Amino acid sequence: MNRVANKVCLVTGGANGIGEAISRLLVSEGATVVITDIADGKGEALAEELNQDETKAYYRHQDVTSEAAWNTLFDWLKTQFGRLDVLVNNAGGGTYNDLETLSLSDWHGIMSLNVDSAFMGTQRAVSLMKQGEGGSIVNMSSVGGLVGSPNLVAYSAAKAAVKLFSKCAAIHCGQQGYNIRVNTVHPGLVKTVSGMDMATKATGMSAEEAEAAFTTLHPIGRLGVPAEIAAMVLFLASDESSFATGGEFVVDGGYTAA
Repeated sequence: MNRVANKVCLVTGGANGIGEAISRLLVSEGATVVITDIADGKGEALAEELNQDETKAYYRHQDVTSEAAWNTLFDWLKTQFGRLDVLVNNAGGGTYNDLETLSLSDWHGIMSLNVDSAFMGTQRAVSLMKQGEGGSIVNMSSVGGLVGSPNLVAYSAAKAAVKLFSKCAAIHCGQQGYNIRVNTVHPGLVKTVSGMDMATKATGMSAEEAEAAFTTLHPIGRLGVPAEIAAMVLFLASDESSFATGGEFVVDGGYTAA
């Protein structure tokens, strides 16, 4: 299928885990994908693999907490393509700390990685998209942005901020007539290297024990896999979701329903 045929898509944090799955799926559905990350070896290898038949993927090094890096990236996008159709602000992360053990430095770092990056990416994408035919912005939040967790104080606060920021952006773009949609995706615990690393650190358990423990929190009876989150992103990137903006798209195996 070609659900995003001929669209130019940017995926931050696109070299690993959920981001890698998103990058792969968008390319398979006809898009040209710009993958950014700080994992240069993985990102370059992924782009090379995806380009075996034709050039459909580009890798660019990017620290999403740096305004200069965002400016450099968008200057390159304008020169290379002259437009952007889809932005997936996927880069993010956090640590397991409670209110009393979290340092101010870590708080600032987690906010910058998740919230500042979503703001800078969205702002620049809107500026470029409104010059053309519009586009779709997908900001990655989390179930942590919907419900509280005593051990995810900064991460949950950051992902909740991403959710409300995205709603504000969606309303603004709609009122301005830009034809730009902004939505958030909220995964539950997904079985990735980083996800399981966080789970083991949070519980002090082995990977197998942690997976079993976290599985009980998901009524569907298992953890998610990256392809399932990528499928939701594909829907939001495609014209199939043309009436969806300002929405929260939860893919959590029932975690927030319990």
